[in-house]
Amino acid sequence: MFNRRFCGLMTPLLALALAGCAVGPDYQAPQPAMPPGWQATLPHAGKTQQLVAWWQQAGDRVLTQLIAAAEADSPTLDQAWANIESARATLATDSAAAWPQINGNASVTRAGDKRSDAVPASTNRSVGADASWELDLFGKIRRNKEAATARITARMADWHDARISLAAEVATDYVDYRACQLQVDVYERSVKSYQETVRLTGVNAAAGLQPPSELAQARANAAAVSIALTSTRASCDITVKSLVRLTGMDEPQLRGLLGGTPDALPALGDVAVNSVPAQLLQQRPDLAAAERELAAASAEIGAAQAAKYPDLTLSGSISLSSLLQAGTRSTLLPWSIAPALAVPLVDGGANDAAERAAIARYNLALATWRGKVRSAVQEVEQAMVKLNSAALQQSDYAISVQGYQDYEDAATTNNKAGLGSALTLELARRDTLNARVNLIGVQRDRIEDWIALYKALGGGWTADSVAIAPTHNTVTPGAAL
Repeated sequence: MFNRRFCGLMTPLLALALAGCAVGPDYQAPQPAMPPGWQATLPHAGKTQQLVAWWQQAGDRVLTQLIAAAEADSPTLDQAWANIESARATLATDSAAAWPQINGNASVTRAGDKRSDAVPASTNRSVGADASWELDLFGKIRRNKEAATARITARMADWHDARISLAAEVATDYVDYRACQLQVDVYERSVKSYQETVRLTGVNAAAGLQPPSELAQARANAAAVSIALTSTRASCDITVKSLVRLTGMDEPQLRGLLGGTPDALPALGDVAVNSVPAQLLQQRPDLAAAERELAAASAEIGAAQAAKYPDLTLSGSISLSSLLQAGTRSTLLPWSIAPALAVPLVDGGANDAAERAAIARYNLALATWRGKVRSAVQEVEQAMVKLNSAALQQSDYAISVQGYQDYEDAATTNNKAGLGSALTLELARRDTLNARVNLIGVQRDRIEDWIALYKALGGGWTADSVAIAPTHNTVTPGAAL
């Protein structure tokens, strides 16, 4: 009898729950107006290849080890992974709301009357279960699950964006350090040359062959180059400190890995830009994260609207009770089932305000996404402009270095033959020094512009890229803190 009545009551309620609708907007990803093609000059002579692990294309063992060390122990990546785990937990919580909640209970009660033996003691044993189930008639729970699912994808995209940014930052600092080493080498050789000039000029001035003013000028020039050397060495040390922070390595270990001055800068670059601006939407994890946040905000509008409709909750209980008294046992099996309908009547405008807030959050997410799309196009365009400019400057600086060096050689020859002035030679040396330092600087800028372009194009990310959990400094559920 109980089963027939229970099934007769449950059947229409289950049908009502399954047939429930989800109020609110059904999300569709927006399509921004994108330019048909890039306006900046595209890099030429590039290779069509994967952007994934782009730093390995340089064949620089040290750079590869530095990026591996940074990824293995990065607080930034750990934070991003923690956000993924938090988003997954939120989805689990929202999903649980769609299922019945069942709680068990059990009790044993011994009772009697100390004043009278006429009333025998009794033992009452009871075991039962209480259940409640909120039927998702208007999709509030489903919309919350949609939002939580979208945010998991967003947080995973954030992890990949952090990884790409980390690799780019390590590579940029590494190139900075290598360029700094080369500039220090140029300054050190110049300091030695200037010191020798000061010595020879002093000898000649003492012999009356050169005026004291030329000795003063030689000393001033030597001091200026020494100042530049000191400043550049400090810049190298500052860059090392940055790499220590990024990689988590001890500084002596890091300096040992970096080693001495290289012969040239690492050969990064040479990638063809084949995509059009519209493809950035599928290439950049930060844009994917912003779009998924927009989807979540849309779903939350539906959840807020569903809260304005009635809630139907199905509650029930069943228990088994046994009473033993004076040798007589009686057993009861009470049960109850109680559908309850809660209809919001007067809430002071709270539900309307919650809906307006959800719509405002959606508009904020939409504006954020549109801004990120524009910034992404800007970053690619600017990286290509800078790259093209650096390439042209590098060619010109190479010509400049050769020309100044030829002029310095001629000035040195004339000075030794007594045909030129010391001032002419000093100016020639200064121009050659500046040209060499500037050439190294523009070579560095060109490589860093390549790095910026790799990052702006998404660093090889795809929607099916997998985030990797950290293997250190984490607390697992149930572990002692």
